[in-house]
Amino acid sequence: MAKLDAILYGNRWKPFIGLIAIILALPFFVHAPHIFTVLILIGLYSIITVGLSLLIGYTGQISLGHAAFFGIGAYVSGMLTTKAAMSPWLAMILGMVVTFGIAYLIGIPILKLKGHFLALATLGFNIIIYILIVGLSDYTGGPLGLHSIPTLSLFGLDLSNPLYFYYFIWTVVGLVIIFSTNIVRSPIGRLLRSIHDSEIATQTLGVNVAKYKVAIFAISAAYASLAGSFYAHFINFIAPPTFYINFSILLLIMVMVGGSHSIWGAMLGTGTIMFLQELIRYIGKDYLHLSGPVEIVVYGFMIVIVMMFAPRGVISILSGAWVKASRSKTKMMKEAKGV
Repeated sequence: MAKLDAILYGNRWKPFIGLIAIILALPFFVHAPHIFTVLILIGLYSIITVGLSLLIGYTGQISLGHAAFFGIGAYVSGMLTTKAAMSPWLAMILGMVVTFGIAYLIGIPILKLKGHFLALATLGFNIIIYILIVGLSDYTGGPLGLHSIPTLSLFGLDLSNPLYFYYFIWTVVGLVIIFSTNIVRSPIGRLLRSIHDSEIATQTLGVNVAKYKVAIFAISAAYASLAGSFYAHFINFIAPPTFYINFSILLLIMVMVGGSHSIWGAMLGTGTIMFLQELIRYIGKDYLHLSGPVEIVVYGFMIVIVMMFAPRGVISILSGAWVKASRSKTKMMKEAKGV
């Protein structure tokens, strides 16, 4: 059974151990504060893109509104801690509960839509949340943002220290990966794949397709809310532009570039786009003196290239190379034994 599981889904512990090794080693080589912040943001955004991978790659539902759920988590946590003096940890839990509830309620009607209609519906929801954030200035701070959000501490450990927060957030990412891979490898995961392939065929088997679609939508929204709360307590300041539709589109690009059919692909895409973003800023604006949203042009070009040559994302290229290398190694070992 374990061998069949490995054939169907691959070995999940090898990449997980590799990720742990990289995360533990990076602080010994990265000393620039800015790059360290980028690594933390990659961890934060990976929590969201892993949820989007479950939604897009495994259930076949697209969302252009996850920046809204990111914002709900950030603002619920930020408002409760600054205005009600609530514990940040309790505020984060309430933020996830509120976000899960909102996503579940709106998911019931909008997930009946298909294709670009569903994308437009989630986009519209993002715009509504953005307008509410700007308009409810007495609570959210309006266009000026919400200031003085407290930092986190855990068992007496001050997480305002970037190194501590780095290890903490990547520990959370690890837990999210374990939880998500358990979903994927469970009978529920097989149902999600069948929904992705054919909703009609799955319904004929007596499966309540709508229930699973809404549940995964709400879970992915809760992931985004958790990331939003951590973001608020890490930056200590949040403002409406962070949660506009351009961030939702950026999240979608991350998932599509890395590979929406793989949790590891979503993380790879997140890291790729974030470092590409920094590279564009460093070269394009500091050396070539380019102005404007240059990143958008590069992202568009990258999406076209990936869709043409690796429609299942960059992860498919790496996994293909790994399989070939493993086969070559096995063949060489057999030949050596034959000799």
